[in-house]
Amino acid sequence: MPTYTQILYHLVFSTKGREKTLTKDKREDLYKYIFGILKRKQCNLYRVGGTEDHIHIITQVHARVALAELVKEIKVASTLFAKEKKLFPHFKGWQSGYGAFTYNIDQKDNLIDYVIDQEEIHSKKPFEEEYLDLLKEHSVDVDMRYFK
Repeated sequence: MPTYTQILYHLVFSTKGREKTLTKDKREDLYKYIFGILKRKQCNLYRVGGTEDHIHIITQVHARVALAELVKEIKVASTLFAKEKKLFPHFKGWQSGYGAFTYNIDQKDNLIDYVIDQEEIHSKKPFEEEYLDLLKEHSVDVDMRYFK
């Protein structure tokens, strides 16, 4: 019997030290590279986007792909790519850890819009506040030592 899954992930991770190093003019190159990683892993990417200090990925992960390994590969490979191509002069890599939240497939369009609207959202709310809101929305226990 084949394996069937329908898990929509919203992945979030930030730059090392949450430094604002992802300049707008080169982010599209980074996003295309991440798309390539997901495509190679047979994952469906619906949207990738973010701001100077973090990214959001809306994707379905192939049943044979372990989420933690996928995020690790995205972070390691995209760091090497960004440094090799000199996309972001001050980019030091990604902060350890990530957020992974699941949603019903019916929420896909709203999540895509949310990622598209990141610049507007962050004109009113810093990343830390947005991330804490996501954690609370999904009833995740938060260790506040990581938000100081």
